[in-house]
Amino acid sequence: MRKLTGALCLGVMSVLSMPAMATEVGVLDWRQALLDSDAAQRSMNELKNQISSQQQRAESLSQELQQLQQKLQQDGAVMSESERTSAQQELRQKGSEFQQLRQQIQRAQQEKEQAFMQSAKPKLDRAIDQVVAQHDLDVIVDRDAVVFSEDGLDVTEEVTRIFNSLN
Repeated sequence: MRKLTGALCLGVMSVLSMPAMATEVGVLDWRQALLDSDAAQRSMNELKNQISSQQQRAESLSQELQQLQQKLQQDGAVMSESERTSAQQELRQKGSEFQQLRQQIQRAQQEKEQAFMQSAKPKLDRAIDQVVAQHDLDVIVDRDAVVFSEDGLDVTEEVTRIFNSLN
């Protein structure tokens, strides 16, 4: 029994005397790193230029819809049946056009974002690899999955800076 107790104590002491293995951890918001990049800014500007006429038309339709709704609310009771029907039909028509424009704009935004993400992924991976090597990191955790971290662990800005410098 003494031998067994001695062996267990020796085992516990050897485990306790082992050096603690530290794990170097970095925190990264990869979406923010990409959005803050020069390439993302260029891509968003291209998108704005592509959809600017649609945006203007949508804003114009929105104002027209509001005016028509106000007109129907204020004057609907004194309008003739044909005037009211005509105004309601115009309201439905412009509302439908507005919805179609919004969907086209959203689709264009999603397609542009997806294309940017696909083209930027290899470059982002290289930037992350460089940050990992520079800081000798063992793990990078998505910022959204972190409850608490010290400021020094966040490598998002550094990844963006390196991303911008890569060709």
